[in-house]
Amino acid sequence: MRTPLPRSPFLRSLAIGLIAATALTTTGCARNRTKGDIPYVARDVGTLYTAARKQLDQRNYKIAAALFDEVERQHPYSVWARRAQLMSAFSYYLAHDYTASIQSAQRFLTVHPGNRDAAYAYYLVSLGYYEQISDVTRDQKITQQALDSLGELMRRYPNTRYAADARLKVDLVRDHLAGKEMEIGRFYEVRGQWLAANGRFRKVVEEYQTTTHTPEALMRLTETYLALGVPDEARKSAAVLGANYPGTQWYERAYKLSNEHPPVNVAALAPGQQIVADRTSVADSIPGKSNDIKRDTSAAAPIGGGSGTNPGNPNPGN
Repeated sequence: MRTPLPRSPFLRSLAIGLIAATALTTTGCARNRTKGDIPYVARDVGTLYTAARKQLDQRNYKIAAALFDEVERQHPYSVWARRAQLMSAFSYYLAHDYTASIQSAQRFLTVHPGNRDAAYAYYLVSLGYYEQISDVTRDQKITQQALDSLGELMRRYPNTRYAADARLKVDLVRDHLAGKEMEIGRFYEVRGQWLAANGRFRKVVEEYQTTTHTPEALMRLTETYLALGVPDEARKSAAVLGANYPGTQWYERAYKLSNEHPPVNVAALAPGQQIVADRTSVADSIPGKSNDIKRDTSAAAPIGGGSGTNPGNPNPGN
């Protein structure tokens, strides 16, 4: 049945304008809606939550996450909304949409910072960053964010099972960051930029001394110190290497380099004579210029992406 238009010319034109504006608005909304959007259909909270859990059980993680978001949108003040927020973050994680998972978990922490499931929300944030860690040839901003979030979880909830898993992951993340420093240090060393390389290797020894890269870093320090003409510091690095990692190939190489550059009796030098390091022999040990030592490329393997870490079903409470 058609709606009759007013007889007054002014009111008639106004009515036509309103109808046209309504049609344009409806068309615009239809065009802006993406394929993944769920149309708004008012449903009770129990029906929505049950539908979301069913999709999650069927491994339709993207659909499940969208339905959990719908629970929060339609019933923001219910107990189910709080549960749905965390379940949404969990579903996004399983769908490998780590950015959406982090955002959902952080929103939960903003609204419910004191909730008993806050520890799990922090854990999901950490996993979201951890799974995005890339190999050492790329920027490691995400790796640092993973380390920071894991540290925050351990600081706030040290006695939870999530913190126990976080401690294991912290060791892997730190080893990855050390691998990045070694990668840059080798890059500088191959190009004869001894001071820059030395700084990177010292950072590994000072800040990541419990990682697997420390023995090589000490050997590279021995090389770079000799190239810089500081044999005493080179021997100190070799001595530390021998005391802590005596059976490694890195110590054997550092020991050989130290013997090739014995201590200089400064008092016996002629007036004006300077100590000059033999940089040729040092350069021979650098990857790409000699086959004596093979370059350690194990650090370039990704430790996060595709690991499939299962955070477990949170099953949040009230």
